[in-house]
Order: sequence, then C-alpha cells, then structure tokens
Amino acid sequence: MTHAKKKKKKKGPKPKQTSKTARCRGSRNGELSPRNRRSLGPTGCCGEAAAGRRWGRGWRSPGAERAQRGPAMGAEAGGPRDPAAGQQLRALFYALAPAESSFRTVEEVPDYVEKSIPFFITFIGLEFAVSWIQKRKLPGRINDGISSLSLGILSRLPDILFRSIELISYIYVWNNYRLFELPWDSPWTWYLTLLGVDFAYYCFHRMSHEVNILWAAHQVHHSSEDYNLFTALRQSVLQKYTSWMFNLPMALFIPPSVFAVHLQFNLLYQFWIHTEVINKLGPLEWILNTPSHHRVHHGRNPYCIDKNYGGTLIIWDRIFGTFEAEDAKVVYGLTHPVNSFDPIMLQLRPLAHIWNTFWATPGFCNKLSVIFKGPGWGPGKPRLGLPEEIPVVTGNEVPFNPRVPAYLNCYALVHFAVIVDLYIELLASMTMLSQGTVLMRIGFIILSLASFGLLMENKSKAGILEIIRCLVFIGVYKLGYFRSHFSFLGYAYEASPFCVKSSFRVTLDCHCEPGRSCTCAVGSSEDPCQTHPPCRQ
Repeated sequence: MTHAKKKKKKKGPKPKQTSKTARCRGSRNGELSPRNRRSLGPTGCCGEAAAGRRWGRGWRSPGAERAQRGPAMGAEAGGPRDPAAGQQLRALFYALAPAESSFRTVEEVPDYVEKSIPFFITFIGLEFAVSWIQKRKLPGRINDGISSLSLGILSRLPDILFRSIELISYIYVWNNYRLFELPWDSPWTWYLTLLGVDFAYYCFHRMSHEVNILWAAHQVHHSSEDYNLFTALRQSVLQKYTSWMFNLPMALFIPPSVFAVHLQFNLLYQFWIHTEVINKLGPLEWILNTPSHHRVHHGRNPYCIDKNYGGTLIIWDRIFGTFEAEDAKVVYGLTHPVNSFDPIMLQLRPLAHIWNTFWATPGFCNKLSVIFKGPGWGPGKPRLGLPEEIPVVTGNEVPFNPRVPAYLNCYALVHFAVIVDLYIELLASMTMLSQGTVLMRIGFIILSLASFGLLMENKSKAGILEIIRCLVFIGVYKLGYFRSHFSFLGYAYEASPFCVKSSFRVTLDCHCEPGRSCTCAVGSSEDPCQTHPPCRQ
C-alpha cells in the first residue's frame, strides 16, 4: 500500500513584532539596550506603568491588578520592598543610609508616606502628652485638628484615581531627554539627589509665596492658627499640580527610582518640625530646618513673612537671604485669617478671590499681575507688596473658635474617626473594589468632611447636611457596600439620629448672635440670645 507523502509546508521567518518597549529610547527590534533595561520596571514602557501603579495608583480592576502583580510581590518580582518598622521610623527623620534606601526600579520603591500613618498617629499622641506635661495645656483645638486632618485626606484622594503627575512627568523627561545616567546604587547619587530635591523644594516653596496663583494653593497649609503636628498634615489638593515642574531638571541625569525615594523623605522630614514642644537644637540649627526655623515660617508677624523656605536644609535660606531666626513670640496663621473649618471652602476660596480680583482690576497688564505677582501686590505697588501693609500683631490674638456644645464636638470626633478608618481601609482594599464602589466611598468621604467643617462652625445648614449624610450612609450600608469591611459602622450611624436631632436643634433652630433678637423655636423671639439656655450652650 502506497502512502502519499505529505509535503511539508516551509515556514517562512516570523514577522518581527515591535513591542511597546521598542518604542523607548535606545531600543531596537523589541530588545532593550542595557541602558534602558536598568530603568525598566516589569510593567510598562521604561517604568511608566510601574510608576502609575505604585505612585498615584490609578484605579484598576482586580483582575488586571492581579495579572500584573504576578504570583509574588516581593523584591524578586519587582514589587515594592516593605521597610522594617525601624527603617520606616528613621525615614521620618531622613536617617536611612543609601544602602538601605536605593532601588533599581521605581516599582521597588516602598510607599513610605502611606506606611507612616501609624507613626503620624503615635507622634501626635506623644505631642499631646509632652505639651500637657510642659505647659498644662493641649497643643491645639479639636475643631482645628479635625480641619487639618480633613484637608490632609482631601489632598490624598486624587492619588487614588489618578497617577502621580510628579513622577510621570519626571519619567517622561528621563526617558526622552536625559543627558547621562548616574548609577542608581551609588552613595554619591543618593546624596546629590538629597541636595537636588531639597533645592527644588526651596525654589518651589519660595515661588509659592511670591506668585499669587501658586499661593492660592499653598495658603491652605498656612491657614491654621495653631502650630502642631496636625498642621503638618494640612495640605492642598492643588499644590502637587504646581510643584512637579521644579523637579524636572534632575530628570536629565538622576534615575527616577532615586528621585522617588527622596521625594518622599523630603516630605516626611517636614512632619516632625511642625511642633512647639521642641526647642532649638544647638549646632543643627545652622544646617537643618528645625522646629524653631519652621515656626518662623508659619508666623504672621511682620518679621516672619516670606522667611525660611527650606524643606530639610536651612542652608538655602542662609545663602539666598531668606533666613530669619526665631525671636519674638510667633503668632500663627494668615495675615488675614480665613475663619473657617470647612475644608472645601479652604481649598477653593483663594481661587475665587483671585478670580474676583482679576475682573475688578483695570488694565490687561494689571490683570496678569494679579495672577503672577505676589499676593500683596496692587496697582502702583512693588511685586511683593508693601511691607508696612502687613498687619501688626500684639501676641494676644484670639484664634477663630466658635462656641459649639461639648457633645457636638464629641459627635464630630467619633464620626471623623470612622471616616479616617474608612479612608485607611479604602487605601488598603482599593484594587479589590469596583470603580463604582471606589467613587462612592470617595464621594461619601468628601461629603462627610464638608459636614464636619460646618458642624465645627455651628452653621445653620450643618444639621440638614449631617442628616443627609447619615441617611446616605445608612442606605449604602444596608445595600452592603460598606458591610464587609465596616461591621461596626451600622451601629454608629443608626444611633446618629439622636445626636443629629440635638445638633439640628442647636444649629438650625437657633439663628441668632449674642446681643440680637433670638429666633429660637424654643423661646420668645424677643428675648436676647444670651438669656436662652439652648443659645448659651
């Protein structure tokens, strides 16, 4: 039996496929040059996708996240290396050695800021204890502390949805325009980056005080009339979208992984210097930015205005003539206090002020000056305004502190703690949640923070907003969106109507001020406010 021989088809050469990485600078036919291989993480083109996942962590579906994560997330898999507790603590003081904080790729860099949250809480508690021992008083007020933490949470919410513009822009310049590449594991690169990041911060910080549109974002950090560790967390949502450009010159030669480490260290160092319980630190005052130097920066005394811009080092201020030593008692806050605890208003009102001033100022050049000159500028004045127009302080200024019943303070404090827990849990479980659930939780957090701000001011609309907030939570909770992670929250919010009813009576039924006629529903409209027990609370 004859079997016909089957002709084998000759397979031609496979067409060359150009991978995404082939489009990177220095790659040919999908293969990376050794130069670019060093800068690549395991995902994305030259580290861009890696940066997006680790920095800014734009939302991804759980399946996509697990697929990119792979079977392991340790250092061997290119994932972030979790620092030990001792290393994380030393990161707050910029006290890590180059050998233990140098990484080959951006994706290996730990999120030092997020992992510092337990230390933030610990140091705040320690500051309260030391202040009570030293001065027999607490270092701040409940309302201002809640306001500062609310602003800090708001400033971090965009990072859940969007990639970090600071790192994405840096990596783009690095991939396309770098002049040469310093070794990522060299101590000299580490120390040079320390100086470069801090000098870039000095330049940005100074411009944030001398350019009105930048000051509109940065003034959020200065709006507190207290000075404590809560103030360190009081940050602007918009500031990161104005600071990124100052770091780009370093992208011409410093690897992104080294920059990513020092960007965090520079920020973390500035946490512990926001305190009054630490006095001057001797010879360190000549080199480092210390609590004493930074107290001056936060002062509204005439001698404190536009001084001490350094982040970690004070040498830049000494070199460029912006240094001022602590002398007279420092009065904190803005020269024109905003008198509000509403985090939404604190973030947006400066922009509204610039908008109104822009249209009210005659002349096109003057309109541009409103945006790009100093916040104290006006037609016919120097770029930074007139020093004699800075309000004089006496040292006896009384901070904005509306009278609020003690139980309402407790109510706001308990519910704020719940929101902080919700925020921390959102950070931990974000990649396992649907996009709709993430957006719902972010929206509820923003609604809650706005409501707490109005409660702290005893505003007439606070009761209505708080009732709406509690009803929204109960409805969403009953549908199961928060149940899996927050089993205790339902009890807190189901008990809330009793407290809300009381707050409703104080903040809604009482539309009066001391010395004016009372419009309380519980009494005569002809009686003065101070004679009514509900108003006197």
